[in-house]
Amino acid sequence: MLLFLALGLLVHLVFFVSIFDIYFTSPLVHGMTPQFTPLPPPAKRLVLFVADGLRADSLFALDEAGNSRAPFLRNVIIHEGSWGVSHTRVPTESRPGHVALIAGFYEDVSAVAKGWKENPVEFDSLFNESKYTWSWGSPDILPMFAKGAGGNHVYTHSYDAEREDFGAHDAAKLDTWVFENVKDFFQSARGNQSLFSKVNEDKIVFFLHLLGIDTNGHAHRPSSREYKDNIKKVDDGVKEIVSLFNQFYGNDGKTAFVFTSDHGMTEWGSHGAGHPSETLTPLVAWGAGIKYPQKASAQQFDDGFSKEWRLGNWKRQDVNQADIAPLMASLIGVPFPLNSVGTLPVDYLNSTDLFRAESMFTNAVQILEQFKVKMTQRKEATLPFLFTPFKPLSDSQQLDILRKARSFIKQEKFAEAISLCVELIGLALKGLTYYHTYDRFFLGVTVAVGFVGWTSYVLLLIIKSHSSLTRGTCEDGKKPGRLLPCSFAAVGVFMVFFLLIQACPWTYYLYCLLPVPIWYAVLRESQVIQDLVASLVTFPLSRLAGCLSVFALGIEVLVLSLFYRYMLTAGLIAFAGWPFLTQLWTRAKVASLSWIFFSLLLAVFPLMPVVGREPDISLVAVAGLLVLLLALVPVISANKRESTLLKQERLIHLLQMLSTVLSVHVVRSTHSSLLRKQGLPLPNQIVSWATLASSLAVPLLSSTALLQRLSSILLSLMSTYLLLSTGYEALFPVVLSCLMFTWIHMEQETMQQCGVSCKQKLASLQFSYNTDIDQLRQLCLDDIRRAFFLVFFLVVAFFGTGNIASINSFDLASVYCFLTVFSPFMMGALMIWKILIPFVLVMCAFEAVQLTTQLSSKSLFLIVLVISDIMALHFFFLVKDYGSWLDIGTSISHYVIVMSMTIFLVLLNGLAQLLTTTKLQLYGKPKTHLT
Repeated sequence: MLLFLALGLLVHLVFFVSIFDIYFTSPLVHGMTPQFTPLPPPAKRLVLFVADGLRADSLFALDEAGNSRAPFLRNVIIHEGSWGVSHTRVPTESRPGHVALIAGFYEDVSAVAKGWKENPVEFDSLFNESKYTWSWGSPDILPMFAKGAGGNHVYTHSYDAEREDFGAHDAAKLDTWVFENVKDFFQSARGNQSLFSKVNEDKIVFFLHLLGIDTNGHAHRPSSREYKDNIKKVDDGVKEIVSLFNQFYGNDGKTAFVFTSDHGMTEWGSHGAGHPSETLTPLVAWGAGIKYPQKASAQQFDDGFSKEWRLGNWKRQDVNQADIAPLMASLIGVPFPLNSVGTLPVDYLNSTDLFRAESMFTNAVQILEQFKVKMTQRKEATLPFLFTPFKPLSDSQQLDILRKARSFIKQEKFAEAISLCVELIGLALKGLTYYHTYDRFFLGVTVAVGFVGWTSYVLLLIIKSHSSLTRGTCEDGKKPGRLLPCSFAAVGVFMVFFLLIQACPWTYYLYCLLPVPIWYAVLRESQVIQDLVASLVTFPLSRLAGCLSVFALGIEVLVLSLFYRYMLTAGLIAFAGWPFLTQLWTRAKVASLSWIFFSLLLAVFPLMPVVGREPDISLVAVAGLLVLLLALVPVISANKRESTLLKQERLIHLLQMLSTVLSVHVVRSTHSSLLRKQGLPLPNQIVSWATLASSLAVPLLSSTALLQRLSSILLSLMSTYLLLSTGYEALFPVVLSCLMFTWIHMEQETMQQCGVSCKQKLASLQFSYNTDIDQLRQLCLDDIRRAFFLVFFLVVAFFGTGNIASINSFDLASVYCFLTVFSPFMMGALMIWKILIPFVLVMCAFEAVQLTTQLSSKSLFLIVLVISDIMALHFFFLVKDYGSWLDIGTSISHYVIVMSMTIFLVLLNGLAQLLTTTKLQLYGKPKTHLT
């Protein structure tokens, strides 16, 4: 079993990693020639303000009194510069947002997971191309633009990470720190000749990263007074900095200012997905080289809210976020970032038509350079007879368009030249996508073949080892000949040579070679396949069709539940009718009524809102009280059996109950302290981490009696879960656990109904690694139902209180009992553990079901694996690379979620066995329980 688990884990890890090679590879290429406009730029210096987490509507909209929250920037829009909305891409996180703004390309998602301060890949940026860049702000953002910059010309000034505290009294101090340090910098420059000469050079950049708005949004929501007041403070700070620059440089008119944001924020204080509140960010530009406000009579923007901004009289010019990088580069005359895919928004430029046309021509050549390098790399890595070039942009077409554009510029037909360059940029970007996804179909087919092979192998293994469908001739019959292994060996050798010739990455060998041994193992079981076909022929056709239809319907419900959470409600309501479809209603009315009640109660949770809810600590307290009541069940059960609990176990049980009470107190205390803006109390933090650290160890000290061990696991994990809860979701594991306890009772009744003798009562069953082989039995159709129940409950555990397909359904307030200082990976790990706790509870209940139904854990686990893999295969074919970025991201995330669930299933199956069967002794010798 351990060998099979290891093999299954390896196979699923390969399938899981494949999605990153297929969809999440870095778009960067190297070896391009820098391109810049050969004309004097309009600005000598650029000041970039990035208000982290600022929504477009929060800046542009008027308050209840009809006044602007940012009067200075609104005045700029009306009297001094140009404005619009910058459209970001998914994921709407700080790192990819800043990379798009400053480097001009959309970073792949894997870079977000690999690091923030360190770069997984080196990339060119506006800062690198500048003569000097000075930056102030967050230690999470600034270093990634300094690392790898050629020469010592990018200077960073960041505050300590501890300042990024969501529980701080006033997060706006982060922005105040930036503004004050910029003032101090220029004050010192006046008395430092070396620094003074540097800040008076051409082609320099000043970057002010303002994190206060994002921090206040996470802590208090964008509708809060703190968030809105922070916008006003940022506006005041920007006004002061603009005045400072004008004074320092003597109003020379050579400073360009750009104000924007990396991403927006939802109403519930999160970001990461594709909601308009996250993807629509403000852009305001003014100063040297920027057009003055342009009157507009009737602008139509179908966004449903811009009318409320009352800016319809001034021309709004929307851009993609990556377009801002070439705009800034053209303003100060530096080469466009080498990997930029942005299109220069020429309507922002207040310059001659010649400069605009030349800048757009430079933009086109710069993107075309990337296309050429990408095409060359792909051509060199592909066999000549297999290479298919991007036909819409051949070498002759490239030269023809460039020649025409240059001719138009010479003839002073600047509008025609710009239009032709925009057309060339569009073709080059399509070509970049074409070559970037060149291997996608090949890899997809390879992984799908391996996936189907693995699922087929597991099915055959179930039939061979755990059913009575075969005649047992697989092992006793004649051995397979040499033709089959030789044929597969030849296929493997061919694949190796094919990949070697094309210099493919080593991961390609995994994806292409893994199906070979898998399908060899499948075809070796030809006798099992023959027996299966023979058995199905004799099986009643109507019953077979009915079973397959029900199974297919169940799979589709599971698949649809990832798109529509209410499908889980429909499934749970259907589950409630299970006792009526069997004779359970007559045999066990109490258990049946409990099953119906808890199924319907659990069905309410998928209908509840996953986001936008306000904290309700009273519900957390109610959940804690219910957990304490459940903890009394094993004690009452033990008393009824006139059994005595060991002193150690009584002590452990009491301490777990006290831990639950303490967790509720910590949650209430922390919430109250944060409301008073007094931060996270240190004792609360210590208790929280201690509870988390002990949550998996304490249950191992309790009795291995089924009810007592499950109760101990629930108590221990719920203490942690309560600390990670802010509202009604704290009740979810309680209701889920009640349903799991009922499920265990129902399955034992089902076995008695089927005529299988249960030697022991439920209260006297013991978890143990050493299962009596005589108790194990062959699989039956009812076991498929049990396996389906498990997968369904696992999906409910994932999606019962949230939609983990969307990053923005996570509420950072959930981790405030543990930490409030921003730490993306630590906070993410705590969120994941919160998601996994219901998962662990279901898996432990599944261990009990296997014990009560006298079925080997391997056989039932294999059926679960097949169901999960069929779901994963569904989502693998549903992954798409077209449509909106939200659609693409959602389709990929569904596959990742199901694959993660399958991998976690393999790992947590072992964890559940450990939690249910392992017994630790603090002192003395283990004693035998009286049963």
